[in-house]
Parts: sequence; C-alpha cells; structure tokens
Amino acid sequence: MADIKPFYCVKPTKELADKVAALPYDVYNREEACEAVKGKPYTFLRIDRAETNFDESVSTYDDCVYAKAKELLDKMIADGVYEKSDRELYYVYELTMDGRVQTGIVACSSIDDYLNNVIKKHENTREEKEIDRIRHVDTCNAQTGPIFLAYRENRVIADIIAKVKDGEAIFDFTSEDGIRHRGFVIENNEDIETIRDEFAKTNEIYIADGHHRAASAVKVGLKRRAEHPDYDGTEEFNYFLSVLFQEQELMILPYNRVVKDLNGLSKEEYFEKISERFDVSEVEGAQYPEKPESVTMYLENKWYLLKVKSEYLSEDAVEGLDVSLLQNNLLFPVLGIEDPRTDNRIDFIGGIRGLGELERRCKEDMTVAFAMYPTSISQLFDVADAKKLMPPKSTWFEPKLRSGLFIHQL
Repeated sequence: MADIKPFYCVKPTKELADKVAALPYDVYNREEACEAVKGKPYTFLRIDRAETNFDESVSTYDDCVYAKAKELLDKMIADGVYEKSDRELYYVYELTMDGRVQTGIVACSSIDDYLNNVIKKHENTREEKEIDRIRHVDTCNAQTGPIFLAYRENRVIADIIAKVKDGEAIFDFTSEDGIRHRGFVIENNEDIETIRDEFAKTNEIYIADGHHRAASAVKVGLKRRAEHPDYDGTEEFNYFLSVLFQEQELMILPYNRVVKDLNGLSKEEYFEKISERFDVSEVEGAQYPEKPESVTMYLENKWYLLKVKSEYLSEDAVEGLDVSLLQNNLLFPVLGIEDPRTDNRIDFIGGIRGLGELERRCKEDMTVAFAMYPTSISQLFDVADAKKLMPPKSTWFEPKLRSGLFIHQL
C-alpha cells in the first residue's frame, strides 16, 4: 500500500505565482541559468541554482551557494512572497500544452515506499548528481522541486480532481513557453480522506521523471533519521514532495540520437551493414516513424525509414524497447558506440526540439541522426515491474513541472 499524504504547503501568493515559477534546475547549465534569472527578482531559479548570485570564481557547489539558497528562500517567505497553509492539504496541478491537458495530485510520498519498491524506479542514479540536491534540500530544510510520479487509472481520484477543477484556482498563468499552469486546493475533509484511502489501496507507483531528486530526498530523510534516532515516522523528513499523474494523463516524447561519424565506414559500407538487421527505404522529407520497432534516419540531407527485421526483435521488457533495438542492432555493432552514457560521439536530443534540430546538428557537428518512436507509459511500467532499468535517455516528458509553486518544509 502507498502512503501518499496531504501536507503543509508553502506556496507563492496568487499574484506572484507566475513570477516565481521556474523550470527544473537541471534543464540549465550555469551560463544558461545566469542568463535566465536576469531581470527576474522572484524567479525560483535564483534559489534552485543559487550560484547565479555569484560570479564564476565561486564554485556551483561551494558551501556559500547552499547558504545563499536558504537565505533567499527564508527571505521570500518573510517578505510574504510565499504563504504557508495552516493544515495538511492536497493540491491539484494542471498543465496545458498545445491544447492537451494533464492534471496531477500534489502530495507527499513516503521514503519507505521508495525503499520498499512500492514507488518503482526505471533508471539508475549517479551519486555525484545526487550530492548537489542532497545539500540543497538539507540546507534549505525544504524540498522545492516535485518528483514526477505516475499511477494506474483510478476513477475515484479522477472524479475528485474534476470536481475540484470546477472551483477557483489558486494560480492561473501561461509561462513564457506557452504552457498554461493552474493550481487548486483540495480542502474538503471527506475528499482528502478518500484520496489517501485510494492511494493506500495502490501497490505500484512509478517514478516518471526525477530519479535523482527522489534519491536525494530519500537520502536526506535517512540522514535525518540517523540524527533523530527517536523518530516515529510521522516527521516531515519521512516524506518527499511529489506530483502524481494517472497513466492516461501522460505523454512521452521521443528521445532522439545524433552521432558524430560513421565509424570509419563509407556511406555504401554503412548501408550494407545496417541492411543486415533493418529493412531500409528512403522517405519523403523529415518524419518520425509511425510504428514501434522502427526508426527514421537522417544522413546527407535525406531521410530513411529503418524497420527492424523480425529475427532481431525481442519480447523482453528492456531489450524490446526501440532505444534498445537501435543500440543493440546499429549503434553498437555498426557505429561502435558500446556505452552511450560515456561515448562522446553520441548526443541525445529531446523530442520537444523537433526534427529540424536533428537536421541542424547533422549540418553543424554530427553526421547521422535517428528519430525514435516514443516509449509508452505502459512500457515504462513493464520495465519497473520487472525490476529492470531502461537504457539512458529512453523517455522525454513534456510539459515540465515548474519548481517553486509548491514547497514542502522538513
């Protein structure tokens, strides 16, 4: 059973929500983050990436950076930019992108559910990426970026969400990228009890995005438990900030690939090799594959459709993914890319950037590009249920949840 609880939420005032909301900290490098905060005194990115308050002589990971994040957060709360709820509540967060709406429950999830695999993972995490967020959460004494979770369809919860969305929004704005954000509070005690009971009947919840943030939040919780051996499990550090979406609400975009060269092969030799495992045909103009088990390829100003031959398909939850089929039948055996996580000859392009970005990269610094059929949410569930891990860069979720709209203090 999953323990998904309401919480004392720290949230911006309705008037300032649009000025506070920021994209997740990890979509920017330092230079981009410094540019993004210019002229935006309220943006939460100043707290999420507090190195933007210093010149380049100060390391991103210096102690003073985390101290500055806490200072800025405390000041925004003291100045009335933020307000704290006087009781534990659930919230609703709705995002609309290109006319498509997805709505989630904002709540706190149990670190024990993460440790016991009720909350399931499909990616490995890297310790060096966790350390930064561990220090940020621990120093600020707050979780500021929600973990993106998914769960199977539940009509009872869906009906409550629909009813609440008929009420008055606690914020309603459209961000610079054209995405509309609306928030609502679930205040009815019966609805709160019903939601918690419905989640308690759920045995599987899945991390869709934010594996490193989740791992960091859990490690801070374990650190606090060690510091407070008399803890009873109800303390706020036993939970982490989440937004939970039903599976039918979500859309996964493809995560495309570009490769620097043909591994020493001529174009003719390259086509001869890929034709051993793929049926290859030229197509008119830029396009994504229309079906799984295929990929479109851009090379020397032309697009091709590559369909995996039946003898190379797999029914395994991981090996049958399109990203695995491409890796195991072309990227490694033909182009020599054994480990895509470490090989600097390959780069990954989020589907939000479109096919034009693949063409542009091939004209600038790459040679060949591959446009993928998107991984499905059911495939993500299957991999997690099998206790396996997806290859790197298998999923790209849009729209991105904004940081700073909901904060959970520990």
